[in-house]
Amino acid sequence: MSENLKTIRELAEELGVSKKKIHYQVSKLDTDLIQRLDGTIYLDKSAISKIKSSIGYTSSVELDTSGIQNRHVLDSLLDTEKNKLIDEKSEQISYLKEQLNKKDDQLSIKDEQIKSLVEIQNQTQNLLDQQQRLALQDKKLLEEYKSEIKELKSLNIPKQGSGKDDSIPKESSSKNRVKEPQNKKWWHFGRRM
Repeated sequence: MSENLKTIRELAEELGVSKKKIHYQVSKLDTDLIQRLDGTIYLDKSAISKIKSSIGYTSSVELDTSGIQNRHVLDSLLDTEKNKLIDEKSEQISYLKEQLNKKDDQLSIKDEQIKSLVEIQNQTQNLLDQQQRLALQDKKLLEEYKSEIKELKSLNIPKQGSGKDDSIPKESSSKNRVKEPQNKKWWHFGRRM
């Protein structure tokens, strides 16, 4: 056939798309742009250009002329986006540094608190040890006092066999004796019986 005519498969391979996509585009075209021979569909230049435009395909020649302009625009857009991204990341970094500094400050405060709590714990432990030592000393002193009291009580126990109670003070017993002679008459002392 003619070089200007292409099959659906040839056009799909040339454009790098599937045959189904080309076949769908062909179904939207007018029948006068399509030629059928032996059950095969052939497309002419006008049909091919309409299919290319409908799928958004541009040739490399078109890209060369408009591509340079587009490339400059794209480069400037990319530079702008890159600068925005760099600015955002710089802000994030500075925010994270601030947060890190806050965390460091909080950690140093917590370290100081832990240090003071350890000191308080050590002081409490020392006081508890002192209290236990004092309690032990008190217990020993109490036992000593009890043993001394027992010794003193053992010294004051009256002897068995004496009818009198030694717990009565001697002064009161001598007073009682003095009162007894007063009841008796004095002249009885000199007489003998």
